[in-house]
Amino acid sequence: MLRRYPARYALTVSDYCPDVSAAAKATGLDVAAATAAAEEMLVNWPAQPSAAQRRELAAKFLAAGEHDSALVQWLHLPAPERRAEGVLNQELVEALEALRSSRNENTLIAAQLAVRLGHQRLWPMDDHSADRYGPDPKAYVKAVRKAWDNPASKQRAALHGDLETQLDTPENALAMYRRDNGPDVAPAAFESDYGAALEEPSPQGYGRMYVTSWETRNLRMAANIRDLMGPTPGMRTLVLVGASHKAYLDAYLEQMHDVRIVDVQQALLK
Repeated sequence: MLRRYPARYALTVSDYCPDVSAAAKATGLDVAAATAAAEEMLVNWPAQPSAAQRRELAAKFLAAGEHDSALVQWLHLPAPERRAEGVLNQELVEALEALRSSRNENTLIAAQLAVRLGHQRLWPMDDHSADRYGPDPKAYVKAVRKAWDNPASKQRAALHGDLETQLDTPENALAMYRRDNGPDVAPAAFESDYGAALEEPSPQGYGRMYVTSWETRNLRMAANIRDLMGPTPGMRTLVLVGASHKAYLDAYLEQMHDVRIVDVQQALLK
């Protein structure tokens, strides 16, 4: 992140590295240049941006690899304005439409919430630089999956009961989120996953390699979240992340000065 504009509230999301080749060709910008260009636009962002400005910013976010933030700009546009124009060509429009119809927490929750609250972007905070599979990835995956096949995994699955098959109403979906944020989820996740992996018996220590990667990933995610908070002391940050990450991020961020973890259950009751 080269520059930041003031914000009192931010939403962070998990993300993977997307393909930016089409957007780079359309804008003529590589990832670094597109990131700088998007930041420059946001520094001078008007209170009432035009549709053309939103389309341009969406294209730059796509070139910067921030597809979820591009979707935020796309969703801000009235339906008739969601069209190809300027650097936002038809190929990029199709990519945004595909993203809009995809089903994950970034598109269904974070981007929608950002638009509702009047935000202009999401902040990616995930990190996969620690993903390592050793010299024999197939053996690594086989060993870790074997470690996951344990009684604690079956008990963990039972925590949800029938919730996973009854997500047909907003109330049922909210019940699932309350369940995933429950205090008993973290111990169950550890026993079935990382704790079991630490006991994995391969001579190569595949399970221990997996736990190293997991802990390193969470540390870097926590660092990204803390870095986002720095320029705006007192800001509120909503982190959308997989349930298995929650206890690690809570533990790491609770050690930070000037950071207070708020129980999300209160928000989920509203």
